[in-house]
Amino acid sequence: MKVHVLQIPPDGKHYEGEESNSVLELNDPRVKAVSPITYSLDVGISDGGLWAHGPIGVDLDCECVRCLGRFKLPVRVQDFACQVELQGREMVDLTEYLREDILLALPAHPHCDWDGKTDCKASFSTSPADVEPIDEQRDVWKELDNLKL
Repeated sequence: MKVHVLQIPPDGKHYEGEESNSVLELNDPRVKAVSPITYSLDVGISDGGLWAHGPIGVDLDCECVRCLGRFKLPVRVQDFACQVELQGREMVDLTEYLREDILLALPAHPHCDWDGKTDCKASFSTSPADVEPIDEQRDVWKELDNLKL
């Protein structure tokens, strides 16, 4: 997303649109971008710098780390913000800043049950009813005493 500094009025300007998801450079076969990067940014100039803030996002197709199933994951950064020093430039490219914030918002270990509505096929139950009772009659330390070293 390139912004022409001379086209920004003193009270700022609003930009909405899409950028190609190829700028994300996702080289992981388990994560693929399936939508363009969307943005709705307020941009302005102050004290020799350009600022931008607003929501950005992209939809991803991910592989669950538990069950290895594919699922859709919307990545949204509601409070994207950046400040770029102008240093006499007439144009500022915000693409790298958008890319960085989206990559930082990606989960390290994506799970298909991220939304709280989906049940992962490999979910682990931790309810007390599913845990085997401990046999108090068996003394595990005695087994270690019988160990011959």
